[in-house]
Amino acid sequence: MSIEQGALHEALGKVAGDRLQSVRLAEGVATVMLDVGGLDRLARDKLEMAVRDAARLAGVADLRLGMTAERKARAIIAVGSGKGGVGKSTLSANLAVAMARLGRKVGLVDADIYGPSQPRLLMTEGRRPEAEGNKMHPVPSPYGVPMLSMGHLVQPGQAIAWRGPMAGNALGQLIDAHWGDAEILVVDLPPGTGDVQLTMLQKHKPAGAVIVSTPQDLALMDATRAIGLLEQGQVPLIGMVENMAGYICPHCGEESDPFGVGGAEAAAKTMGLPFLGRVPLDLTIRRESDAGNPPAAGDGPQAEAFLAIARGVLAWLDGKR
Repeated sequence: MSIEQGALHEALGKVAGDRLQSVRLAEGVATVMLDVGGLDRLARDKLEMAVRDAARLAGVADLRLGMTAERKARAIIAVGSGKGGVGKSTLSANLAVAMARLGRKVGLVDADIYGPSQPRLLMTEGRRPEAEGNKMHPVPSPYGVPMLSMGHLVQPGQAIAWRGPMAGNALGQLIDAHWGDAEILVVDLPPGTGDVQLTMLQKHKPAGAVIVSTPQDLALMDATRAIGLLEQGQVPLIGMVENMAGYICPHCGEESDPFGVGGAEAAAKTMGLPFLGRVPLDLTIRRESDAGNPPAAGDGPQAEAFLAIARGVLAWLDGKR
């Protein structure tokens, strides 16, 4: 690439970002290809104008601009469990934040229609998504992860009493929103194996799923049911995470295991699943999560636990593409 062409590529990249597919400069003529997949007419026109202006300012007199709507399919990563209370939502939020910290463009969908908690976890309570046509724009979070949740659409504390088809339609609106350049959607599934999970498997085809369980036998039994449903839906299983794995007393420093230890890792081995890692039963995680400060956004062992899991998920995902 010549110096002139390199300078042009840099100038256009500043306005087009990852939608700039190629730049070729020969005999004073610049040929530029843009990826406009997922953009409406207004957004395409704005992008074209910005690129033409940038090319003109760079000294290009003859610009030939091509556009294509071919984009990589957005990968949906479902996070599920067989029962509630195992920390699935906390894991989902921190997994999304950790992947964003690792350089990926990630969105978060709170698919727990009846018990949404992600607005609290990512400090977006009280905010409503904007709509364009019949699609919503995700709510930006302070951690670089746009998100959508039923918690953004109803009053705080309002009960949602919907039958299965209505919940399934709501899930579709959350997933089919204007996610822009997000390459990965982390979907926090409700606990169990009900209508929302079936809709997710049948209509939205996750690229893979992460199963969350505590070490105790009862949670593992329910996690096995969730795994069975995912396998029936032919959703690849990325691996299992053991949450609430060990507690260190802040007073004496002694470690104890109120929910047992190693159960999820042993279950993963028995079922032939990768074990993605464990997250400790830690007061800091509970406190920061309640305050809307996901530990994965910070430093220390709590953040590293989530980053290690995110690296495992991304390695699996990159290996499948």
